[in-house]
Amino acid sequence: MNDVEKPRLRHRKMDLKTGRVDLSHGSGGRAMAQLIGEIFHEAFANEYLAQGNDQATFAAPATTGGRMVMTTDGYVVSPLFFPGGDIGSLSVHGTVNDVAMGGARPVALSASFIIEEGFPLADLKRIADSMGRAAREAGVPIVTGDTKVVERGKADGVFISTAGIGVMAEGLELGGHLARPGDKVIVSGSIGDHGVAIMSSRENLTFDTAILSDSAALHGLTAAMIAANGPALRLMRDPTRGGLAATLNEVANQSKVGIRIEEDRLPIKAEVAAACEFLGLDPLNVANEGKLIAVVAAEAAETILAAMRAHPLGRDAAIIGEVIEDDQFFVQMTTAFGGGRIVDWLSGEQLPRIC
Repeated sequence: MNDVEKPRLRHRKMDLKTGRVDLSHGSGGRAMAQLIGEIFHEAFANEYLAQGNDQATFAAPATTGGRMVMTTDGYVVSPLFFPGGDIGSLSVHGTVNDVAMGGARPVALSASFIIEEGFPLADLKRIADSMGRAAREAGVPIVTGDTKVVERGKADGVFISTAGIGVMAEGLELGGHLARPGDKVIVSGSIGDHGVAIMSSRENLTFDTAILSDSAALHGLTAAMIAANGPALRLMRDPTRGGLAATLNEVANQSKVGIRIEEDRLPIKAEVAAACEFLGLDPLNVANEGKLIAVVAAEAAETILAAMRAHPLGRDAAIIGEVIEDDQFFVQMTTAFGGGRIVDWLSGEQLPRIC
């Protein structure tokens, strides 16, 4: 997006209703300048993009610890528009969340687009507008980017690659290797919403109750948790691809511990549970885009849980289990019937292109 300055030449405006992307929109010429100016600059408008350079220049954020966090991600979700969101808002939320899970305050994003020849300009504008709206709502500007166009058939509509940076507070240390036996495991709300929303949209399935993606920026929630008792937080993770099961297994292996959760404590909406049963999915393996798990010191669990429940994105937060000693690093679940089972990694690809 900063490949060229926002165009000031007099020319006919793009046909944003019926027009389509063609190869000239990625050629570096006037058509590309017009695409960038009329779609991306309009959608993402901020002082950094207005500089019109190949990079964004901005003052270093004030931070007491002097540490920065950086993340990168790619988005290939299908379909591009789904109940509760789209690839544009999802790319902003996902990147903000990856920064926030490290305990950092997100400050800036970048966005790079690979667009297929023939892609409708109306859809591209809708995606860009959604990204801009999500970034403004999160208070995290998209300050730089890039645009490429590939031949028809060489992509599937549009792919988005992002990066995000944030600043850490002094004295805060979070990481997947820090879980200890006795720690409590908290989830911020109902699981499986995003994956089921994508699958139902992809397969044209309808249910009595609409199932919407939970896509949301979680940095406000993480800030509330840190304010409640930051030093008691061992780690935070957003259980996206692979769902809760994959995330808990990652933590168990990183920290070389076991984790035991309780099935009857898991917050799962009735309609999501029913849809998973119908589709043959395990809710523990289904992706989320607006939830987090936290491992916290046992003595601070209720304090942090209360802070989460006081936030709109943590109203249904629950303590679902605890960290245990286990030299096999297993994740186990006590079932609602009093039995037990191993919660393993997802095998194969249950839901391709979920984010």
